[in-house]
Formats: sequence, C-alpha cells, structure tokens
Amino acid sequence: MARIVMKFGGTSVGDIERIRRVARLVAHEQAQGNEVAVVVSAMSGETNRLVALANEAGTGLSPKDFDDEYDVVVATGEQVTTGLLSLCLRNLGLKARSWQGWQFPIETSDVHASARIADIKSDAIIDSMKNGVIAVIPGFQGITPEERITTLGRGGSDTSAVAVAAAVKADLCDIYTDVDGVYTTDPRITSKAQRMKAISYEEMLEMASLGAKVLQTRSVELAMAKKVPVRVLSSFLEPGEPNPGTIVCDEEEIVEKQIVSGIAYSRDEAKVSILGVVDNPGVAGRIFGALADANVNVDMIVQAPSRTEGKVNMTFTIPERDADRTQDLMNSIKETIGFRDIIVKKDVSKVSVIGVGMRSHVGVAKIMFEALSSKGINIENISTSEIKISVLIDASYTELAVRALHTAYGLDS
Repeated sequence: MARIVMKFGGTSVGDIERIRRVARLVAHEQAQGNEVAVVVSAMSGETNRLVALANEAGTGLSPKDFDDEYDVVVATGEQVTTGLLSLCLRNLGLKARSWQGWQFPIETSDVHASARIADIKSDAIIDSMKNGVIAVIPGFQGITPEERITTLGRGGSDTSAVAVAAAVKADLCDIYTDVDGVYTTDPRITSKAQRMKAISYEEMLEMASLGAKVLQTRSVELAMAKKVPVRVLSSFLEPGEPNPGTIVCDEEEIVEKQIVSGIAYSRDEAKVSILGVVDNPGVAGRIFGALADANVNVDMIVQAPSRTEGKVNMTFTIPERDADRTQDLMNSIKETIGFRDIIVKKDVSKVSVIGVGMRSHVGVAKIMFEALSSKGINIENISTSEIKISVLIDASYTELAVRALHTAYGLDS
C-alpha cells in the first residue's frame, strides 16, 4: 500500500465529463489498495473569469483595499471543482469529501495573490486517507494567521499538491496534465522530441525556470527541498491504459544520465544595454537595486569595457513585459547613476541546454556554439551554471536553434 497525492490541472477538470474521467482515475488508484488525496485546480477558464470580475468590481482601489478580497473571489474556482469531483466520486460508490484550505488548514504568508505556504496541519487529511475516505483539496490557496483567504499565484496548484504530499508524507505526488510527461524539448517545435523516463529535480527546476510549462517552478523547488518524488502523467487516458509518464527525483536515482537532458526556450525576453556607465564601486548595486525594488527579475548580466576610459557597458535580460517600465526607471535615475544611453531590444529569445552530465563532461559549450554557428545564428549574450548554458539570440531563429541543438546533443532518438 502506498500513500499518493494526485493533482489535476484546469484542462483536466475542464467540464463534467472530464471530471468524471478524473474520478475514474482516482477510483482506479484507490482500488490498487493505495491511500489517496486529490488536489484540483479551477475548471479551465474559470480563474480568468473570476479575475476579470474582481478587477471590474475593484476598479480604482489601492492594493491594500483590493488584494484580500481579490483572493476571496478567485479562490472560489477551486472550491467548485472540489465539490464537483467529490460528487462524481460518490456516484462511483466511493467515500469522498471536499476539504477547503481553511479547514485543515493550509497556513500561508499574508502576501495576497502570491502567498507562500508556511505550514499544513495534516492530521485530519491523514485520518481521512487511512479510513478510505478520499480527500479532495483545492489547490492554489490557503489562509493567513489572521484567517484571511490567500492565493499562491498562477500555477500555484502544483505547489499545493507537492506541499500536501510532503505534509502527509506521501510516497508519490502524481501531477496529471494535458501532456504525457516531460519531453526533451517542445514537441510542437520538433516531432523528434522524446519523453523522458526520469529527470532530476535540478534539471526540472532549470527547465521550468527557462520556459518549460510542464511544472511550476516553486513546486519543483519544494519537491527538491522536501524530497518528494513527482510524476508527470496524462489525465486524458482511461484507467488501466499505459501511462508511464516522467518521474522527477534525486539525481542518484537515475541510472542512465545524459550529458544534456533537454532544450528549453523562452520567447518572452528583452535585452537591456546601458552604455557608458561610470565605472565606480556601487554603481551596479544602484542599478540592480532599483530593479529589485521594482520587482523586475534580471538574468544574463554581462559587463564589458566601454570605448571611453573609465566607463563600462552593462547588458542584462528581463521579462519582455517589464521592458518599457525598466527603460522608464533607468532614465529616471540616469543622473544619479551616470550613463550615456540605454537601448532596449525586445525581439530576442533565450535558448538553453540543460543536463547534470555537464558536471563531468567537457566540450558541451563547444557543441552548442558550433551547432548555432552552422545555422548562421548569432549569439548576443551567454550565461552558464553548473548544469546549464543559456544563449540570447534573435527571436526569429528560436525554432531553428532548438531543432539544431536537439540534434547536436543526440536527443532526436
């Protein structure tokens, strides 16, 4: 007997028929003798509808007066799904009940719309599972110490599922989604993309942060910290159909390690170049401190000498949505920092190769640069970590670059 937490995303519970399929999958899991809890998202499109309603009702309010009631509104989407799934499970003759985030409770910080889970009181859920009653739990939400409802931000249901799995000491956290596992790259770009049997927490964290949409970054961080094995499975198969998925686990548990496991990309990038920055101590701190205070996430920082004595050029990447705001912010502190000009380029993409095998193999960067050069693709920025190399290229070459790298590292088969 195993203790399993199953999570189903919005597309998996998009209508009553899909919720019935989810109920059959849950029933099948319990029929194997396992103790089961289920974490669900809102039905697809429901959160967007609720967000629009909250924004319309709260027009003109300050965040202080808006955010707490915003969470109350948008959290109802998951509440509806828990009730519907519980009803479908009961229709199959199973014992099931819904548990809302305030009933265990799931305790979070008080930062509304992007709260972080602090603790989960899991005794009631564990008792329910032991007694054969399927616990159906809403993802994406919790409660503050002041007993106000909070939400975890987009994709927060993955984090909820991993947190619940850690709290109940589950043997496995199964994330059911609209794909049948984690692929070596986006199958929409190349039909040669392969589903991986296993991937390490570190590799999955890099892939999630670099553009792969399969798992939310915070959920992978939590799984790695709490050592929760996570399996990515398709929710569009019937019980009993082959559904091997991809297991996300410790590197030591993976027998066959590739030098490079996957190719990730992100089109939502912008490159910012600040030219003629005075080369004095503390200048970089003032630039990136101002960006941090404005909640702008910065990546791929490069500093190079300027043609002018005593000056440097500083280049970095940011999310494209923050490009205009960043340009305005830098211009507002131009006199304080002392730079000549700022150039923002939006039509760029970040392409990354990821693999724990990089730690023990040389020549990984050489393969990447030669593959891109052979296709006439110019590299604008480079950043590296122990298991990742990322390059910034012109956005029009994104798909060509991904296909070239996928072939160059032997991932086509």
